[in-house]
Amino acid sequence: MEWAKGRPHPRVDRAGRNLLACALEDLPGAREALDLSGESPDGYPPLLEAIAARYGVEPENVATAGGCSGANYLACAALLEEGDEVLIERPAYDPLIAAVRMLGARPRFFDRRPEEGFAIDVRAVEKALTASTRLVIVSNPHNPSGVLASSEEIDGLARVAERAGVRVLADEVYLDAAAGPAVPPAARTSAVFISSNSLTKAYGLSSLRCGWTLASPEITQRIRRARDVVDVSGAIPAERLSVLAFRHLDRLAGRARGILEPNRRLFRELLARRPELECAPFCASIAFPRFRDGRDAGAFARRLLERHGVAVVPGSFFEMPSHFRVSLGGSPPAVAAGLEALERCLAET
Repeated sequence: MEWAKGRPHPRVDRAGRNLLACALEDLPGAREALDLSGESPDGYPPLLEAIAARYGVEPENVATAGGCSGANYLACAALLEEGDEVLIERPAYDPLIAAVRMLGARPRFFDRRPEEGFAIDVRAVEKALTASTRLVIVSNPHNPSGVLASSEEIDGLARVAERAGVRVLADEVYLDAAAGPAVPPAARTSAVFISSNSLTKAYGLSSLRCGWTLASPEITQRIRRARDVVDVSGAIPAERLSVLAFRHLDRLAGRARGILEPNRRLFRELLARRPELECAPFCASIAFPRFRDGRDAGAFARRLLERHGVAVVPGSFFEMPSHFRVSLGGSPPAVAAGLEALERCLAET
């Protein structure tokens, strides 16, 4: 995160993660909805109701937070004590690991292997569990690869967690942007799951900082109490706008498809032309290609930025230095320009 916040601003940024930001005109009624008044005792009630209705749960299953990262932290804070073990996928989004360490818990890892398409190996998860494991953390679609877990993987993970008596935090911030049929939150499939999400990656509303968890009422109450000692509640103007966003979420989802579908197609076409790269079958707004010869992609990322003004994320941040992560959530013309420059840089190597 320090690298992401402090890096130079390139001409074309393909290292970011968010969908192209919405303007007020993309959200009908946004200007009229701004109001400073309102109460948020255990979350702004209209927002809890809107989230619950969207994902087919009850308001008592919803806890709100400051973005998906905030939701993940609160879930960990609600469940973990110092010295607990947490089993985390690898490669992983670094703030997930950092949250666990900040709370005094000990991260351990199971591998999601590129040669297996970054699938969740349920047997590896089961083998890695110990008597001290209190939580398993995964992302779906996986960050950084953009690979969507199968229903068999999710069901298998639930069975393993149920037998072991542990909870599973599923970061689903990219799920609503995944190509193909809609996939329900993991929290609807088993009570062992806590699903986290937000309006950022799939809807272009990062600035609202609207995040949430879906979980059993018992766990939701614990998460709400954890928020009481962090920031108590969200900003009412942002939560009012978030309620408005949920009224227009289908419209915003259509906007996202119009952005992502051509961008994903362009990147797949680039991969087909570049035999030096291989890439797992991504479905979200990110992809994680790898140099087949195993070279360190860091030098390529630096050259791409310095010579062409285009940023991607070096795989070293995910402990996979031959990979680099590409964001496909920008405007199609900007993504096309960035991918053209990326291909020119590949030709120079």
